[in-house]
Amino acid sequence: MSLKLCSEALSGCSGCEMSLLNTGGGSLSLFDKFEILHMPILMDHKYLGCNGGDGGIHIPKAGVGLISGGIRNEQHLKIAEEMRRQCDIIIAFGTCAAYGGIPAMMNLFEDKDLFRRYYRTAEATDSSLNPTQVIPPFLERTFALDEMIAVDFFIPGCPPHPDSITAALESIVQGKSLELPLLSVCDSCPAKREGKGSVNKIRRFVRNARYQPDRPVSEMRCLLEQGYLCMGPVTLAGCAGMNGGPPRCIDVRVPCRGCHGPVRKGGNQLMDILNALASNGIDTKNLPDRLSSLRFSGAHGRLNWRFAKA
Repeated sequence: MSLKLCSEALSGCSGCEMSLLNTGGGSLSLFDKFEILHMPILMDHKYLGCNGGDGGIHIPKAGVGLISGGIRNEQHLKIAEEMRRQCDIIIAFGTCAAYGGIPAMMNLFEDKDLFRRYYRTAEATDSSLNPTQVIPPFLERTFALDEMIAVDFFIPGCPPHPDSITAALESIVQGKSLELPLLSVCDSCPAKREGKGSVNKIRRFVRNARYQPDRPVSEMRCLLEQGYLCMGPVTLAGCAGMNGGPPRCIDVRVPCRGCHGPVRKGGNQLMDILNALASNGIDTKNLPDRLSSLRFSGAHGRLNWRFAKA
């Protein structure tokens, strides 16, 4: 018997759904075990008026609910709550759902500042009043999914690797819990490390790192030791898939940006990276744009407009 599946996309970019489509190959046979009842990105199932009006949100009853994106407005919240009521298992699908993601960077601004920017001061927009129709009322900030509803599984990543999606769905089919790697990006990074005390200042990544283009990553010196802010020490491994391999950013000689979220559940990547740098003798007072270390995990109250005005 196939498992019934529903999927929804809230405040995100649909990159997670594209990664789901990219599972491809032999993984496609896995979907024979699921009956997709509701997935707006693939199939037309309207439950809202054509102008955004709330004609009642009706999600079919299903065993599995896949939700990407965070919760930013009242409509997102209603959809998430209905998914929770109708689905036996809820999966926070991707970094936006798990930690707020890029949309949570808006938490640095009050809603009034956002609307003033978008509707009155944006260079490509004619000045106008705040909209009162079609756009659902905003909540006070962007929320991760588990701040509003109970979540059973988390699949981090921006977007999640197709391997991780397949592993999660296979776990559900087999009635097992999903075992994510409890390692940091640094633990899975093959770059050479020479140890503490090799750098005392961190700078922005505005110039290429030092490496030989025709040589493997294992012959490149650690980017953090080259003086670039790399979030590898405090970011969960797994962005390269369940079968290992160099972390995605490192593989193209770019410092880790932290998109896979914190290594430990409930971790604060900003505080953790400051502690990691300080323990290596690096002065964190001049760390460039320290709030950017929360660019992917700004929900759960991590980012707040009060911080930006402090």
